[in-house]
Amino acid sequence: MIDKREFYINGAWVSPLAGRDFEVIDPSTEEACATISLGGTEDSNAAVAAAKAAFESWSQTDPETRLGYVKKIRDIYVERAEDMAQAISLEMGAPIDMARSSQVTAGTWHIDNFITAFKDFKFLRPLGDHAPNDRIAMEAIGVVGLITPWNWPMNQVTLKAIPALLAGCTMVLKPSEIAPLSSIVFAEIIDAAGVPAGVFNMVNGDGLGVGTDLSTHADVEMISFTGSARAGAAISKAAADTFKRVCLELGGKGANVIFADADDKAVTRGVRHCFNNTGQSCNAPTRMLVERSVYDQAIEKAIEVAAKTKVATAHQPGNHIGPVVSAAQYEKIQGYIQKGIDEGARLVAGGVGRPEGLNRGYFVRPTIFADVSNDMTIAREEIFGPVLSIIPFDSEEQAVEIANDTPYGLTNYVQSQDGTKRNRMARRLRSGMVEMNGQSRGAGAPFGGVKASGRAREGGVWGLDEFLEAKAISGWDSAAE
Repeated sequence: MIDKREFYINGAWVSPLAGRDFEVIDPSTEEACATISLGGTEDSNAAVAAAKAAFESWSQTDPETRLGYVKKIRDIYVERAEDMAQAISLEMGAPIDMARSSQVTAGTWHIDNFITAFKDFKFLRPLGDHAPNDRIAMEAIGVVGLITPWNWPMNQVTLKAIPALLAGCTMVLKPSEIAPLSSIVFAEIIDAAGVPAGVFNMVNGDGLGVGTDLSTHADVEMISFTGSARAGAAISKAAADTFKRVCLELGGKGANVIFADADDKAVTRGVRHCFNNTGQSCNAPTRMLVERSVYDQAIEKAIEVAAKTKVATAHQPGNHIGPVVSAAQYEKIQGYIQKGIDEGARLVAGGVGRPEGLNRGYFVRPTIFADVSNDMTIAREEIFGPVLSIIPFDSEEQAVEIANDTPYGLTNYVQSQDGTKRNRMARRLRSGMVEMNGQSRGAGAPFGGVKASGRAREGGVWGLDEFLEAKAISGWDSAAE
């Protein structure tokens, strides 16, 4: 049993002031694998105080100095890659090969992209030729609270902590209490990189405890949160009284629009993307909209892909999906699958219960529903499991209408060989991101959505800007620069 009860505050590992024990569960076995502490208000206050005390000095450091620390973090992160992979696989159930190849490297990818974006980043900018003595100064917002989820731990921690460091902010990280082990490794990396005391602090806790403490604390200038729309709304309300900036990256119900002229791998690509990370991704294409003329063929292909999708323990090497993260998540997904059956969707693959041969662990059968209408529960709500809904459409106009008829607006997908149609669709879909024909967004592209998916923009220069305030200055003496 791993014992990780301490918090990282003011450059040291310290015992909780008001902690209570909490067991971390291995979702592959349903057995406790670690014990952590959930912090109380005293712990949150100590971390915020450390961050506040460090802010003046850190925010005034030369940007190149901050960049140097981030480069050290990157080097140590790579050295600790196997430790990180093992932690992620154990805590949230990513198969170990996938943890190594995707979960850990998501962090490296973002660190590298922020380093690239920072090279040409200007903290002092001219307003324009019309106002030669005006400058816009981009200044660190202050102490920030970072609240991260369990599904892609290092993807989200690096998307928040790294730009906050580069911007000159100091911070308190509260990782998901369900999957805290990887963030403990990250704190060890920060410490090994020699980041000054108080700049980065980490307190484990739950949303009602440490999450609320950070959201309401008068000395926290910003909350950056990734998680559910429900929790995002609660954080916004809790933060309102202190007028702090709130950046929310929330859920999604992405539409994957497959036209009749899509390439022959479009359906396979879409099903695999939906099932990736056992469906636990906010940008998963969980609604597959298929043009009527190729609808039946698409269903047959989707069934074939589901049948080939293996499910196994996260500790086993190989190309398979693992368990979902917790008992609560497992039961929630089972309820959605049953709801789909009860509301009349046609179950063509998977269904309720565990896959054959797996009687322990939070394993879900890869599930596909056909003949789904967009008003069904499984088409409206984020399931966060390996469950795909297939919906027919008859025209481009109808496809746009169905795709946009959702509370969410994170990522949509378009599959067509007609470039003019793809471009037209990309502009009409209400979402923060659109990916077409299986081409991923480029390095440094912003990640974020609209509507109930939140309004954050993480990654690249947009991710840096989120942690900065713009100050307008007149009467600037350019000769004194």
